[in-house]
Amino acid sequence: MTGDHYFTAEPSAATAGAERIVEFAAGGHEFALRAAGGVFSADRLDPGTGVLLRKAPLPAAASVGTLLDLGCGYGPIAAVLATVAPRATVYAVDVNARARALAAANTAALGVRVCAPDDVAEAVRFDEIWSNPPIRIGKTELHALLGRWLPRLSADGVAWLVAGRHLGGDSLHRWLVDEGWQVERHASQKGFRVLRIARN
Repeated sequence: MTGDHYFTAEPSAATAGAERIVEFAAGGHEFALRAAGGVFSADRLDPGTGVLLRKAPLPAAASVGTLLDLGCGYGPIAAVLATVAPRATVYAVDVNARARALAAANTAALGVRVCAPDDVAEAVRFDEIWSNPPIRIGKTELHALLGRWLPRLSADGVAWLVAGRHLGGDSLHRWLVDEGWQVERHASQKGFRVLRIARN
């Protein structure tokens, strides 16, 4: 066993295993993305991500905004955003180097900007942030992550997060409210909460 997790910056080569293809449908499109061990939900589209993509309103085809897939993994959310809104600028951010490499390969034809967190220019602001955040890193790290990126929403920007109720989705909702954000439980399905977050 290794100590690698999907939020490990540099997963060891031993955890990669054979690449596999994850197939799913979202926004009226079919996707087949490459995944590998050492990245989040490498064997299937994570159920929470599936709920997020079904229940949150995807950007319009004519959108020209700047969108962020935060904690992109191998890129399913970024691939969907860039496909349904081809004129938008889509960033995909992850600390995991293997995840970034896979996301870059999976979205190469879509123009997604795949970056490590520190490589996103400080001046960039996002009209939408989409995330199935890494709850399992613990509250302190999760709060630091969201505290870093949510303030980079544009004035009228909106974030869409999904979190499992059993993993603290409701306590995350309360924390975000306490931090001064306007939070709405947009939808619930299969034990997951889809949260809409905006500035007050």
